Amino acid sequence: MATDPVGDLLTLLDIERLELDLFRGQSPDEEESQRVFGGQVIAQALVAAYRTVPDDRTCHSLHAYFIRPGDPKVPIIYQVDRSRDGGSFTTRRVVAVQHGKQIFNLAASFNVAEEGWHHQHEMAQVIGPGEVEDRSEWRRRFAEKLPERHRGHFLRPRPIEMREIAPLHPTRPAVASDQHDLWFRVARPIDEAPWLHHCLLAYASDMALLGTGNRPHGVSWMTGELMSASLDHAMWFHAPLKFDNWHLYSMDSPYAGGGRSFNRGKIFDANGNLVASEAQDGLMRKVVKKPKPQYRRAPAPRAP
Repeated sequence: MATDPVGDLLTLLDIERLELDLFRGQSPDEEESQRVFGGQVIAQALVAAYRTVPDDRTCHSLHAYFIRPGDPKVPIIYQVDRSRDGGSFTTRRVVAVQHGKQIFNLAASFNVAEEGWHHQHEMAQVIGPGEVEDRSEWRRRFAEKLPERHRGHFLRPRPIEMREIAPLHPTRPAVASDQHDLWFRVARPIDEAPWLHHCLLAYASDMALLGTGNRPHGVSWMTGELMSASLDHAMWFHAPLKFDNWHLYSMDSPYAGGGRSFNRGKIFDANGNLVASEAQDGLMRKVVKKPKPQYRRAPAPRAP
């Protein structure tokens, strides 16, 4: 049976409006998922905010905190607070709730398009996406070497096509540079409103950034030695984008310590225009395995 992961993602982001500023989002029906993917919550919250903002304004920045793991088995309620509607800028705060508790909150700012001075850093000189192996092919090569509990999630069709410049072994990663580059895009052409491309990019931005801080240490969450999770996530949108075209995601990790890693990303379109930047603080905690208790066999009773 043919699958359409991109269509499924678009459906996922088409959250239900319950009231003027109240929305309900669902999660994919995936048995392997223990928690909601962070990019999904960012994207759904941004959709909720966008649906309360005038059409002439686009998001230029968002700041989000992950407070509790999301439960993929129940809906997520998004409450939008209309913090400010100004002449040029609009501000929204979105709180995501499950089981009566906040799991996530987001502040986003929107503005009207303006002319002004312009400069940007240049895009890194890397090989093009046509010269890089598709990540789905890379995953198939490693699938049999993974623990069985990870294989289904590892091989499932994905809505975001990714081509990593220097991928590491998923369970035996070598120590490598924190510089991490990949090409990515929505996996098929789409005809959607420009603002939704911001939401799709926000969804995809959480896919690889967290692992950037692992690279200098040669560690992977798949080995059970590392506990990792996104703690906060900030994005700045600089220019219009069409995310069904190739974009270069250029990441680095300037610092890790205290059980956390700090990771940064710059996103360029194929023409070298810087369209977005981001930063993320992530949990990077060593898993301490408790030794198994040793039981001594009781001595046999002495004969009378």
